Amino acid sequence: MGEETEAGLLFYRMHAVEGLSQVSRFELECLSTTSDINPDDILAQNVHVKMTMPDESKRFFAGYVTRFAQAGKLGKYHVYRATVHAWMWFLTRTADCRIFQEMTVPDIVKQVFGDHATADFEDRLSGSYQPREYCVQYRETDFNFVCRLLEEEGIYFYFEHDGNQNKLVLADSLSAHSTFPAYADLPFVAPSNIGRYHDKEYIASWSFEREVRPGKWTHTDYDFKKPGVKLEATSLIQRNHQHADYEVFDYPGEYLEKSDGETYAKTRVEEAQGRFDMAEGGSNARGIAAGCLLTLTDHPRGDQNVEYLITRTELHGQMNGYESDDAGGSSIECRFSAMSSSYVFRPERRTPRPIVKGPQTAVVVGPSGDEIYTDEYGRVKVQFFWDRYGANDENSSCWMRVSHPWAGKNWGMIAIPRIGQEVIVECLEGDPDKPIITGRVYNANQMPPYDLPANATQTGIKTRSSKGGGTANFNEIRFEDKKGSEQVYVHAERNMDTMIEANETLTVGNDRTKKVGNDEKTEIGANRTEQVGGNEDITISGNRTENVGGKESITIGATRTETVGASETVSIGASRTHTVGASDSLTVSASKSIMVGAAMTTTVGAAYSVTAGAAISLTSGGPTSITAAGGINLTTPAMINVTAPAGVNLLAGTSINGLTSNDSWFKAIAYGVTGVVTEMKGVVMEVVGVKTEAVTTKAENVAFENKIAALEKVAAGLQMINPVTKITQGALALRQAAMQIFS
Repeated sequence: MGEETEAGLLFYRMHAVEGLSQVSRFELECLSTTSDINPDDILAQNVHVKMTMPDESKRFFAGYVTRFAQAGKLGKYHVYRATVHAWMWFLTRTADCRIFQEMTVPDIVKQVFGDHATADFEDRLSGSYQPREYCVQYRETDFNFVCRLLEEEGIYFYFEHDGNQNKLVLADSLSAHSTFPAYADLPFVAPSNIGRYHDKEYIASWSFEREVRPGKWTHTDYDFKKPGVKLEATSLIQRNHQHADYEVFDYPGEYLEKSDGETYAKTRVEEAQGRFDMAEGGSNARGIAAGCLLTLTDHPRGDQNVEYLITRTELHGQMNGYESDDAGGSSIECRFSAMSSSYVFRPERRTPRPIVKGPQTAVVVGPSGDEIYTDEYGRVKVQFFWDRYGANDENSSCWMRVSHPWAGKNWGMIAIPRIGQEVIVECLEGDPDKPIITGRVYNANQMPPYDLPANATQTGIKTRSSKGGGTANFNEIRFEDKKGSEQVYVHAERNMDTMIEANETLTVGNDRTKKVGNDEKTEIGANRTEQVGGNEDITISGNRTENVGGKESITIGATRTETVGASETVSIGASRTHTVGASDSLTVSASKSIMVGAAMTTTVGAAYSVTAGAAISLTSGGPTSITAAGGINLTTPAMINVTAPAGVNLLAGTSINGLTSNDSWFKAIAYGVTGVVTEMKGVVMEVVGVKTEAVTTKAENVAFENKIAALEKVAAGLQMINPVTKITQGALALRQAAMQIFS
């Protein structure tokens, strides 16, 4: 002190304030014969005040001029005032918004310090600190941000000065402190004895106090990854006075592990107890400095003669003798605060946490090339518009939980925000370290799915296929509420699966159209009833197969027309009954074949007519019988051939009449007819497969010759009354002969 600076300033006096977790501040008054010192030449300059100690060593008070003023005159001198701060003060001059991820508080602080060219610091921390997943500096100065984090962790700082150097020391325990050189202890001197110590340093005043403080700290927090885990933690400091166990409970505790909660609870209760036992003193000593250890001696109360940690100092120094009437010399006065070194100092959490007042928006981000980026909890990452350091990628933020309309245990609703979408972000309790996505909004790059305001009556959900989907690739459910055009529209980009575990009822008030581009398969576990109030048209372009495992009943109230464009095959494994209430007409344009594996019976209630455009052939594997209650008429313009190698039996109950224009209408080629009669009764003609019996048979001019080839000249007509004919096994036979009957 007392030396003139390059700017022509002389030290006059100083008021220096230092303390734990305080930026050193020195208020200087300087004198100069120059009246026009330019403040710009002084501002932000690194300056120091050098004070000579009793042992001729030097103590420095260093810092940067942060304010400079001209303040009148003192005699012949112009008075200038300068405010000097340690380098950390510059952190109050800058504010930012930025994000730190997976970093401990000491590492975050060091990174912030590293952004300042004036920074000078030393890490003397002894504790270990957990990384913070997500830590935000939000619209706060670097100074407030750093102080807030240090206070939350129970870390404090103080400054050491050496020449122009003002070094910040990070501390969290007594091990970070030491005594000031040559000032390990100072004696207490009562006011009545001060006269004997005029040339010595001592503590002239001493007072101490104790205060009832909270003795217990309990807090808890919540981890959504472990929602059932109880995170409550408690720490207690025992005191000997009454009512020493008042508890402070707080939430949230800002931790996710119970062990961390216990550490923070201990830090919080140590903070609360910080002013339990405090001392204040006054001294003329030049070596009392904040952050140093000092032992008090010679105090009349023996319990006060212990080691203390100096927590705050106010030093006032003045250099006299610049004016002729000054007494000359210098004076030093120091007021200080201290606490027993047996206690742990923790900084009070004075720095306010920034509050995010209301929601803000951000853009969802992720790795390059991805369209959806999420984790097992459906969380996403975002790029905030205030984050000028983020790279719009997966490192721009922490994972953020997303609010959904419904969130149950493996049920609810979910829609993952996709990369590029703008979302609404809010912060729990306004804490920027705890963002949560609560909504989505459209913007000029992310427009609504429906043209507006033209389609303002439409409400819907429209997705986008990923990856690589375009405007034509989507699933959609849309509601049209325009009066007269109401519609519910559902679009599936690929498959659509519907599962109904109980009943389904579908009611269509008007028409329904269903179009399937490929196959359709319907499986019904029990009955099916289908009722059509009007017509039903079914068109099948290809084949149709219908399998009925049980019975089938088809009832048609009116006419039925069935047209088969090609062949039809009907296969019935058992009996079949075909009942027609009126006429039945069957038209076959080509051949028709009926094969019956067993007996076949055809019953006709009235006339039965068979018309063939060509020959009719009946083939029977056994006997054939034709029974006609009203007689049998055979009419043909051509010949009737009856061939019976085994014979022909004719039995007529009355007579056999025959009329022909030929001389011979009955010719026996071989054996077969025995006996010659004019009138024959009981004639039997047997033919292989044919038996004819007549009650009465009458022949006229009939000649039978054994082994004669002809039966000639019978009557012109042949009449059979009440014949019975059975036809089996093909060929006609007349007693081992062939008979030809000529018309």
